[in-house]
Amino acid sequence: MNGLGNAILVLDLRGTATEVSAAEARSIGIAKGLHYDQLMVLHDPVSSSTAAFIRIYNRDGSLAGACGNGTRCVAWALWQNEAFAGTRELVVETAAGLLACERLGESLFSVDMGRPVFAWQGIPLRHAVGDTDAVDLTQDLAVLPPIDPAVLRAVSVVNMGNPHTVLFVDDLDACDLALIGPALEYHPLFPDRANISVAKVEQPDHILLKVWERGVGATLACGSAACATLVAAVRRGLAAREARISLPGGDLTIAWRASDDHVIMTGPVTFEFETSLDPALFQAIP
Repeated sequence: MNGLGNAILVLDLRGTATEVSAAEARSIGIAKGLHYDQLMVLHDPVSSSTAAFIRIYNRDGSLAGACGNGTRCVAWALWQNEAFAGTRELVVETAAGLLACERLGESLFSVDMGRPVFAWQGIPLRHAVGDTDAVDLTQDLAVLPPIDPAVLRAVSVVNMGNPHTVLFVDDLDACDLALIGPALEYHPLFPDRANISVAKVEQPDHILLKVWERGVGATLACGSAACATLVAAVRRGLAAREARISLPGGDLTIAWRASDDHVIMTGPVTFEFETSLDPALFQAIP
């Protein structure tokens, strides 16, 4: 499937005790036609009130806490099951917590991504900083990436199920994500690495965004990054609490509710094909 071009592979292992190793996840991703940004592996739910437990793998086999675009795809897949026929809402479990999904149309879904985390320990950062809305990333970098150093001295960091770094710029086209992304993903401040977002606020209700995902690289869309960007923009007084986030793959609507601080992501999904994995994919793995 895909969410705004974000390549998503949904692997249904419910009813089995099978778990996917990092090596197996990498092998799946190099198979013809199965190149993915995130692999969403469905397991039996831990809580009786949820539809499934999801382990989320990046292309390099590392685990992610949450994936907004992928969760919408999972919701679509689950709604094909008769058990959920006639319902508009369901809840799934991830390492980042419970995510409530709502079906708004045939291929339009919203996901409650929960509350953003601003405390340095929860992002996490390697050490305390004065303000997670204005972190100086020029520290501890031998070579600065090709971006205005003033931008790097006031970077927003937030956890939206994954650690995110948001850089606000005046000219998005002038930013070379292939150079900026890897330099900051592995910055010493981030013990678990970080997703790198470069954003331009066009209007208070419209933000342009490009994302470098940890363990993946440049991607057409990233739901949790869109959430992190809206939150960071609101904290700086640059955006309203609801905005259209335009990524290379399309638009998401992100709303940060004042009533409970939850961030709601709304966007489409596209089904591409269904297949079974060839056992030969795993023969070379020890």
